[in-house]
Amino acid sequence: MSALSENATWSLVTRPPGKTIVGCRWVYTVKYLPDGSIERLKARLVAKGYTQTYGVDYAETFSPVAKISSVRILISLAANLGWPLFQLDVKNAFLNGDLKEEVYMEQPPGFVAQGESGKVCRLHKAIYGLKQSPRAWFGKFSEVVLKFGLRRCHSDHSVFSHTSDRGKILLIVYVDDIIITGDDKQGIDDLKRYLQNSFRTKDLGKLRYFLGIEVARSKEGISLSQRKYVLDILEETGLLGSKPVETPMDPNVKLYEDQGELLSNPERYRRLVGKLNYLTITRPDISFAVSVLSQFMKDPRLPHWEAVIRIVRYLKAHLGRGLLYKANGHLQVEAYIDAD
Repeated sequence: MSALSENATWSLVTRPPGKTIVGCRWVYTVKYLPDGSIERLKARLVAKGYTQTYGVDYAETFSPVAKISSVRILISLAANLGWPLFQLDVKNAFLNGDLKEEVYMEQPPGFVAQGESGKVCRLHKAIYGLKQSPRAWFGKFSEVVLKFGLRRCHSDHSVFSHTSDRGKILLIVYVDDIIITGDDKQGIDDLKRYLQNSFRTKDLGKLRYFLGIEVARSKEGISLSQRKYVLDILEETGLLGSKPVETPMDPNVKLYEDQGELLSNPERYRRLVGKLNYLTITRPDISFAVSVLSQFMKDPRLPHWEAVIRIVRYLKAHLGRGLLYKANGHLQVEAYIDAD
């Protein structure tokens, strides 16, 4: 509530006749550290954006997020050129976005202003849950970093760069998570201070954990793994105590679209395949198996479920496996090919 008040997120007005009033609710989450311990307890006010009407209280909603390939390139550059990787987090990021549309919301549950119970909130800032919030926040962030002198990358609008006599700065943003790297140490410090003055940012220091990916640096290079993410999948599926297997797929099993009993809960299958799909960022060894099972999302059957469980059991055998971006000292592309 303090953050909402400081940002002048809304003003209380008399309920306007004929206007849709968006509801809201509190969402409580527990934030964990990479080792599984609790970092903090978090409360967030979220608008019920599903009641909004296109053309009335929202218009365009598209907001770019960084491509995973851009994150890979950034990490590869840092590994090969010896650049440091820093991470910043923007507190209550969406509350920085300015709303262009006329949006009215009910007062937050438990925080109705005394003597103002008949009034509603006229929103001035984007709030979590509104359909246009990601777009409003990204627009505001882009405007601020472009003013600093950074230039937007044409192939990925979430990547910004700056080149000067002192060196290079590269910045990548994924919603409210920011990675900064480069060889212009003074410029990076100036950029951090500038962002701190523009938004309420938290300097997380060296990059260690990003989008569920654990980042570790050594003399060899930078390694990425999703060990905690794998453990969460094993726990969710109840396979923490299962017997591991050595291959992600059984080469003797042929999967068909219409063979086997239909699953009573297909949503569970889709959710698990979706999670495994995200895991392929650092685990290319399961890419083929996951792509095959993604073909049966519409009507998953028992043999498909058994195949997806096999992938999870394979992951148990190799929990910490991931990718290593070697410090080769050059930026030449190297490819490897089978003998035949």
